[in-house]
Amino acid sequence: MRKIQIVLLVLISLSQLSAQNYEVEKSSFVYKSINGTELEMVMYMPRISNGYKLPAIVFFFGGGWVSGNPGHFDLQAQYLATRGIVAFCPDYRTKSKHGTTPFESVKDAKTAIRYLKARGEELGIDTSRIVASGGSAGGHLAACTALIKNVNESTDDLNISPVPMALVLFNPVVDTGKKGYGQERLAGREFEISPVHHITSNVPATLIMHGKDDTTVPFENVVRFNYLMKQQHNECTLVAYKKQGHGFFNYGKSPKHFKKTLSRTEIFLDELGLLRGESWLRKYYKELKEVN
Repeated sequence: MRKIQIVLLVLISLSQLSAQNYEVEKSSFVYKSINGTELEMVMYMPRISNGYKLPAIVFFFGGGWVSGNPGHFDLQAQYLATRGIVAFCPDYRTKSKHGTTPFESVKDAKTAIRYLKARGEELGIDTSRIVASGGSAGGHLAACTALIKNVNESTDDLNISPVPMALVLFNPVVDTGKKGYGQERLAGREFEISPVHHITSNVPATLIMHGKDDTTVPFENVVRFNYLMKQQHNECTLVAYKKQGHGFFNYGKSPKHFKKTLSRTEIFLDELGLLRGESWLRKYYKELKEVN
């Protein structure tokens, strides 16, 4: 019964955006054309009419660089847009759709960030305040925009840095070597795009949320990543979730942990000064708790 109440609460909340903070407009556009493929990006834009340039967050979907679609983070994107941050959900090349490798996925992720930075004026975003986010392989891509230097699309303007202001990573792939995930898909080049092997100083502030019982992307990987980040004096926060496996943050798998991870993301973004208004997510769940 309580799970049904939570489901109804989230659906009702998302249908009443006009009553909370900012209304949101959804649109899409092509951000990259390559080898006959057009890649689109979905944009959730808060309706703010004061001409103020808004911060942005970019969500990369998961799927092992093999499958997946930009709708993966629709709920998170739509909600955060009501808090005054522009949310983007890009498509990128995957093996099942395009016959590509993880290297093409990384190139597309970096192109996506560069596209937004090149068109900040047109899109009304503050290009110095772009956050990269994603889950699983999408978390890997977000991390790669900040950490991997030598994998770029030949048509990209390399004068534009793909490095974001901050990272929000949901059970991310951070090690593509034998201790991590995806080694077999990288044909002997596994360390070229392995974030944990490219940590230096001055990496953007990072939030990682990971299930301790994850058997797909071992929890040890993010513990090691967190340790090495701090060894380099970078800001990194690892939030561990007991008895949770891979994909635990997805609404369809666990509404409870969808709420918890979204709320933790909200706190992180609030601390960076990127959000406006009130957290109506926490307000609604507080009311539900009081009812029960």
